[in-house]
Amino acid sequence: MVVLSLTLGGVVGILLSAGFVWWEIGRYATPQVPVTVFDERKVLAAYTVGLFVGVPLAAAYLLLVTSLTNAALYGAAVFLGGLVVGTEVAQRWVERSAYWGSTPAAPFYAVSLRAGIGGILAIAAVASYLGTVTTPTVLGTLSTVLTAIALVALEVAGGLLSTRRPSAVSSRPGSPWAGGLFGAVAFFLLGIGPTAGPLGALAAPVVVLAGALTTYRRGRRILAEVPAPTGPAPALATDRPLPYGRTGSAPAGEPGESERR
Repeated sequence: MVVLSLTLGGVVGILLSAGFVWWEIGRYATPQVPVTVFDERKVLAAYTVGLFVGVPLAAAYLLLVTSLTNAALYGAAVFLGGLVVGTEVAQRWVERSAYWGSTPAAPFYAVSLRAGIGGILAIAAVASYLGTVTTPTVLGTLSTVLTAIALVALEVAGGLLSTRRPSAVSSRPGSPWAGGLFGAVAFFLLGIGPTAGPLGALAAPVVVLAGALTTYRRGRRILAEVPAPTGPAPALATDRPLPYGRTGSAPAGEPGESERR
């Protein structure tokens, strides 16, 4: 059985999050740049993990909104804490893992993870609205779409604030406290907005989106500063695989990804 609200939510959430990865992360891959500075396979893996991690976090987000709507402040505090802590723990795990976090390209994998989480949160927001109203209104639909966009934006912006930056990229380490505080304020605004009526539900995502875009614009230099992998360009094909998931074969004198590290 196909649930229309969940289907439409899935379309919106995946388009927003996958579109971000394709457009923004793809800016640092060939042919946009001479050499891809990250492993495409690991970006996709991090994004996929974010989709799975986002499922319980989406439940926490919906419960947060419900608690704030019913003025259940203790419950809201618990769900807000679980939402923020769960997100930061997932990112820290990616940054410290041997698979994702052992290269200067780790910020790309952390942001891709957060994009996946944001996509699932967006699905939850859209599906929740369409599943609880009989006739969607223009204002309600607009505020829901803006909320979905704001959820993806706040996740990736908070991800940059929390990103551990290797010494090869920056001497200023990211902090989960900064990212967590940003996320807590943003989620609270999104949750409390609907309690002020339709205009409040519309104003909250606009404010969060403005803050997230400003934060991301300031922090995106972290991605631009990630150095390209070293080594000669492919010349003569052999049976050795190229580093960073490039198609074709590497020359006999070029090291593979494991040898670079």
